[in-house]
Amino acid sequence: MTVITEKVLDELLDYLEKSINNLAKESFENLELEGGFQGVQNFLDNQFDIRLENLLVAKKSSTHHLESGIKNKIIQRKAKIMNDIAKEYQN
Repeated sequence: MTVITEKVLDELLDYLEKSINNLAKESFENLELEGGFQGVQNFLDNQFDIRLENLLVAKKSSTHHLESGIKNKIIQRKAKIMNDIAKEYQN
């Protein structure tokens, strides 16, 4: 397992934020998912987790092996991303 530094984590989260924002744009433009707005929100939430894990695996790590401080940073960043998306597309 590789130790994930704050710098590496920030880079991964920046990349992930762009990826999720692009996915949100496509999803809300099409709204092909069942459940309307909430369905898209749930989809994006799941995609964030899946993509984060894939990025960590590529770095030879996993969410299960991260320190609690790093996990808290991820949780806070995810909440901010999801809140920003909700504000942008809910209107």
